[in-house]
Amino acid sequence: MSRKIMISCAVTGSADSPGKNPAVPVTPEAIAASAIDAAKAGAAIVHIHVRDLKTTRPSMDLALYREVTERIRASDTDVIINLTTGAGGRFAPGEVNPREGAPGTTLSLPHERTRHVEALRPEICSLDMGSMNMGDQAFLNTPGHLRAMAKTIGDAGVLPELEVFEAGHVLLARRLIDEGLIRSPSLFQICLGILWSQPANAEAMLYMRNLLPADAVWFAFGISLHQFPMAAQAILLGGHVRVGLEDNLYLARGKLAPSNAALVEKAASIITTLGHSVATPIEARAMLNIGK
Repeated sequence: MSRKIMISCAVTGSADSPGKNPAVPVTPEAIAASAIDAAKAGAAIVHIHVRDLKTTRPSMDLALYREVTERIRASDTDVIINLTTGAGGRFAPGEVNPREGAPGTTLSLPHERTRHVEALRPEICSLDMGSMNMGDQAFLNTPGHLRAMAKTIGDAGVLPELEVFEAGHVLLARRLIDEGLIRSPSLFQICLGILWSQPANAEAMLYMRNLLPADAVWFAFGISLHQFPMAAQAILLGGHVRVGLEDNLYLARGKLAPSNAALVEKAASIITTLGHSVATPIEARAMLNIGK
């Protein structure tokens, strides 16, 4: 049966990607403009990170989040804003004392990772539901920190998007739902293909989907060359799709994506080819039970 499919666009991320594709936005003005263009191309949700203006590295600067958010809200789109809380979770053990973070460590307290959510009150924010190796670093999200972050997010009236990279992350998310720290029906994002976590293939997605609560709304994505095959797979399995320059720099093999909008347009084409239609932000709000 035909249904409405939501597209989420992950606009810039935190990887060392601006030097690999000039379309990856860095400044607040560029991030907001790219998000707005993605919305006009069909994205109902834009997932936002911010970057340090000098180094292009990920940032937790509230002023940068504020400028991006205000620019999007002032635009002629009604796109749903989803702010990351992933910044502040990296740990690299020191070579001399492994208890001390080496360069690249950003590990922060829960209130530091959610202060922009409290201040700006987006409709959605991400919440990474567990720890794992990520490249040569650890991405640390302990149950205690997650409980504290989930409470802050809930108290702010924001819907957490539960990002799950491994099966155990789903189980921990379900425990926090059972504890009343996360509302039900819940929103999940199945993240596939990240190094040392769940692979990007149909079997992995199906397995992760089958672990979700029965009433959950869910999205899925694969990184790099897996972006569009996993988008199609998510649609076939009853989910929604995420694309964007955070996860993939190419529109096709050997062809850099010229914009986030181009990736959204390709996802929209897959949706319509499979006999479905692209959800508007208004329709997405109804599906997610959130209000503007």
